[in-house]
Amino acid sequence: MCGIVGYLGHREAFDVIVKGLQRLEYRGYDSAGLMLFDGDQVTVSKTKGKVFDLKERAENANAIHGNLGIGHTRWATHGVPNDVNSHPHLSNSKRLALVHNGIIENYQSLKTTLEQRGYTFSSDTDTEVLVNLIEEIQQKEQVKLAKAVRLALNQVVGAYAIVVFDIEQPDRLVTARMGSPLAIGVGEKEYFIASDASPFIAYTSNAIYLEDGEMAVIARDQEVEVRKIKSNKEVDPFIVELELSLEEIEKGGYDHFMLKEIYEQPKAIQDTFRGRLLSDQGLIKMAGVEQHLNTFIEAKRIIIAACGTSWHAGLVGEYIFETYLRIPVEVEYASEFRYRDPVIGPGDVLIAISQSGETADTLAAIKLAKSKGAFVFGICNVVGSSIARETHAGAYTHAGPEIGVASTKAFTTQITLLTLIALKLSQAKESLSHSEIKHLTKALEAVPAKVQEVLELDAHIKAIAEAYFRAENSLYLGRGYNFPVALEGALKLKEISYIHAEGYPAAEMKHGPIALIDEQMPVFVIATRKGHYEKVVSNIQEIKSRKAKIIAIVTKGDQEVAALADHCIEIPEIEESLTPILTTIPLQLLAYYIAIMRGCNVDQPRNLAKSVTVE
Repeated sequence: MCGIVGYLGHREAFDVIVKGLQRLEYRGYDSAGLMLFDGDQVTVSKTKGKVFDLKERAENANAIHGNLGIGHTRWATHGVPNDVNSHPHLSNSKRLALVHNGIIENYQSLKTTLEQRGYTFSSDTDTEVLVNLIEEIQQKEQVKLAKAVRLALNQVVGAYAIVVFDIEQPDRLVTARMGSPLAIGVGEKEYFIASDASPFIAYTSNAIYLEDGEMAVIARDQEVEVRKIKSNKEVDPFIVELELSLEEIEKGGYDHFMLKEIYEQPKAIQDTFRGRLLSDQGLIKMAGVEQHLNTFIEAKRIIIAACGTSWHAGLVGEYIFETYLRIPVEVEYASEFRYRDPVIGPGDVLIAISQSGETADTLAAIKLAKSKGAFVFGICNVVGSSIARETHAGAYTHAGPEIGVASTKAFTTQITLLTLIALKLSQAKESLSHSEIKHLTKALEAVPAKVQEVLELDAHIKAIAEAYFRAENSLYLGRGYNFPVALEGALKLKEISYIHAEGYPAAEMKHGPIALIDEQMPVFVIATRKGHYEKVVSNIQEIKSRKAKIIAIVTKGDQEVAALADHCIEIPEIEESLTPILTTIPLQLLAYYIAIMRGCNVDQPRNLAKSVTVE
């Protein structure tokens, strides 16, 4: 969480930092701040609120000049969102300025020690403790900034990405990471620092991604110097060429990133299987899987670890893997898996799923599984992310940047990729016949066009949203492959419209949730003709008898459910295992329109951030 931007070069840093922070607001947006150095003095602007508020405050104070600067957009961890707790934080002497993403777990003991040495603190943050710890080491050891940062970080427990400025070394910035991402953009006689590459893609396509436990000194007219924090050993920085384009991180005419990303799903799904799916031959080509076929096929079990929407995709994956491969699968919340002393070891396969590739709990689950001897396979969207580097092997979804906090195309592309993996393994294991695999690959190839067909129901879905945007509670029901879709539909509504919603297996409704149902309760039921259709129809009849409003997602041409439901949304006929990719689209659009009608900020819902890089 939180977004960091830094600049050192020949441009006005203010414009670079403000635009960069606006591109990082999906990471946090409860407060923002920046520091600029104009060659003579430091100016700091900070405010509760959005980056727009920061820009306005800095302009009003004429605090906008300088060729070096650091900025921050915050998702609060320590201390409420306010001006004082906003970053950057200054040391007691005002010599140092620091921005920080992460959590310093031992900050209280460090703070107590510093207070005993005469330091005072104006904020409630762990970050102010860190900047003063660095200053204390500078003064006590009589060392320059880079060494002071390294020595301080060796006393720190926790996760961090930091950028530090010292007015006594005004030609440089020092940055470091442990558990939180950080990239350095390398331009022509200029450098950029950011939590991801989006703030500097307009200026350069060359980037250095710091590894965990690395720090860098970025100095004017010098090459970037990278070292290990613990050993001080120098590391040769590896410059990668970015594939990201500026157009991909703009709204492209849509009102919100979320709507844009919903509509990008046909292309995103196609890009996920592009070059991997050879439907005419009934073949799947996946190098990351092919190199470890025996490990997968001989696995005692497969464990899928993820959080949030990725966990829901993992639940769909469980159904797909067990059906296609007949290998037992467990789906774990990564946040619970890492703390409950799980039974895992050699012969087990852990599949870790994360859109950003930076989810702290999922990364911790990966490290735990590796330490126990399990094979770890990663699924993520962001090239070069931490999960891509930590796992033994993996595959990218290639969904393109997802800026909206509520995941949409991440979910459908993760299911697509899990399906590809399952089909690839079923070829090798011969758990499905060649004709079955060929049929399924043809069906998968047809998915993007069918998703487009569902998107064309936009106006119909918007009209249904109009009828229910004032509801305060709702229920989502599904069975089999579509039970996880019910969970995901409820999550989408909760996180962007703030309506209380719960997802359940339809048969579990009788074991508690039915008590909530009355004539005011909208119930969203996934009732496709595939799977347990007759059972779901019976569940709908139980709901109908209690006078709830029923919104049903059905297979095109369905008459039986249409006679019972208040509203129907039809999806095209498709293989049962692929229905979740289609049934989730109407639920995404319903959540989007309901949130808009309630006046909610769908791209930046309250209390949430896109990438959860702290515990």
